[in-house]
Amino acid sequence: MTRRQLLGRCGVGLGSLALGSLLGGGQASAATGATSLGLPVLPHFAPKAKRVIYLFQNGAPSHTDLFDYKPKLQEMHGVQIPDEVVGGARFSTMTGGQTARPCLAPITQFAQRGKSGAWIAEDFLPHTAGIVDKLCFVKSMHTTQVNHAPAITFFLTGAEMAGRPSMGAWLTYGLGAETEELPSYVVMTSRDKEASCGQIFYDFYWGSGFLPSKYQGVKFRGSGDPVLYLSNPNGISREMRRGLLDDLSRLNAMEQEKTGDPEIATRVAQYEMAYKMQASVPELTDFTQEPQHILDMYGPDVQRKGSYAYNCLMARRLAERGVRFVQVMHAGWDQHRNLNTQLKIQCTDTDAPSAALVKDLEQRGLLDDTLVIWGGEFGRTPFLQGAISETKTWGRDHHPYAFTLWMAGGGIKPGVSYGESDEFGHNAVVDKVHVHDLQATIFHLLGIDHEKFTFRFQGRDFRLTDVHGEVIQPILA
Repeated sequence: MTRRQLLGRCGVGLGSLALGSLLGGGQASAATGATSLGLPVLPHFAPKAKRVIYLFQNGAPSHTDLFDYKPKLQEMHGVQIPDEVVGGARFSTMTGGQTARPCLAPITQFAQRGKSGAWIAEDFLPHTAGIVDKLCFVKSMHTTQVNHAPAITFFLTGAEMAGRPSMGAWLTYGLGAETEELPSYVVMTSRDKEASCGQIFYDFYWGSGFLPSKYQGVKFRGSGDPVLYLSNPNGISREMRRGLLDDLSRLNAMEQEKTGDPEIATRVAQYEMAYKMQASVPELTDFTQEPQHILDMYGPDVQRKGSYAYNCLMARRLAERGVRFVQVMHAGWDQHRNLNTQLKIQCTDTDAPSAALVKDLEQRGLLDDTLVIWGGEFGRTPFLQGAISETKTWGRDHHPYAFTLWMAGGGIKPGVSYGESDEFGHNAVVDKVHVHDLQATIFHLLGIDHEKFTFRFQGRDFRLTDVHGEVIQPILA
C-alpha cells in the first residue's frame, strides 16, 4: 500500500461523514468539526446581530469631503500642510515624491444634522444626512496599507496578501447557515456610471483561503442569470435534473469512499445548492411585489441589474431570507485628478440606496439584528495631489492614517461619532481604531470571541485578527 492509499483510506470515515452531512443534513462533519448550524462551540455568547451587510466602497471615499469636517483645511486652502503633521508618512507613488503639499479645502458644504449633531456633507449625501441618528460614525480608522488591493484584502481577510479566508467565509464556517435555499455568503459588485474607475474585483476578496471551499462567497452577476448555469438547458426538466444530481451524488460517494477528499463533499454541496437556487433565485430577483414607495426610496437605478441601488435592495431581500453575510462592493471612489467632478457622481449613485437599506431594514424589524457597515479601504489625503490650478482638476491621494466609516443596527449604538482625527484630518489622534479592532468588534456583535475562533492550518492556529484586535466597547449599544 502506498502512502497516498493509506492516508486516503484512513480518511474514508471522515469523508463519508462529511458527505453524509451534505446529503442528509444535520449530521456533524468530522472533517471540519462543523454542522449545517456551524461549529458546536459557537456562538461563544449571546449575539446581538445574526447577519452582516457590508457596503464596501472600493477606491476609498474622501473623509474630509464627506464626514470629517475640518475648518482648518478651509482656512489653509492652498497653503503647505505643516511638515510636523505629515512627518515621515508614506504615501503612494503618485505623491510619494511630491514636496509641495497644499491643503485642499472640502469641495462640499458641511452641516450638522439630527439630534446627534453629526457633521456631514449634506449637499452630496442628503439621504445619509437624514438618517445620521441611526448611524455610528467611526472617525479614527487607520490602516497600514497605501495601495488598493492589499488594503481591501486587509479589511476583508485580516492579511495584506491574498490567500486567507475572507470575513464572510469565517462567519459562514463558524456560524453556519440560516437558510438551505440560498448560499450563506453572497457577493455583488457594481461600478460608477461614468465607468472611470479601473478598480478590479479580485475573487480572493470573498475567497475561503484554507477553509473548505464551500464557505467561499457566491458572486451574483449583474446581468443575465445571477449565477451561471442557473437555468436548465433546453429539453431538461427539473425532474430530470434531480435524477442527474442523484446519480452524480452516488458516483461522488463512491469516490469519497476511495479517497476521503473533503473537496468532493464541497462539490456535492455546490450541486445541491445550485439545484435549490433554481427555485429560490427567480423569486429572490422578482421585484414586482415590492411596493412602489420602496422602489422609489432606493432611487431611479433600482431596476437596473448590476447597479448599486439594485444590489442594495437585493441585500435586504437576501437578509430577510436568511443569508448570513452579504458583501456589496462598489468601485469608483479613486479620485486622484477628478475629485471635483467624480465625487458627486459617486455620492449620487450610492447615497439614496445606502440610506434606503438602513430604513428598509428598520421598518421590517430587521435592523436590530442586522449589522450594516459602510466604508472603504482607506481615506484620501487632506492635501492636494499635484498643484493648485485655475482649472480645478483637483484630486486627493490614498490616505491610510485617518478615515471614516459608519455602521448601523446589529447592536451598534446609534447617533454617535467615535474617535477623532487631528485638525487637518491627517492622523487619527483620539480613540484610534485599527482594522483588526473593527474585525474584532464585528465578531463580538455576532457572539464570537475573536481570540478563540481559530482554524489550524500547516501547524498554526490562524484567526481573522491574527494576534491583534480589541473590541470597541464604547460603540456597543
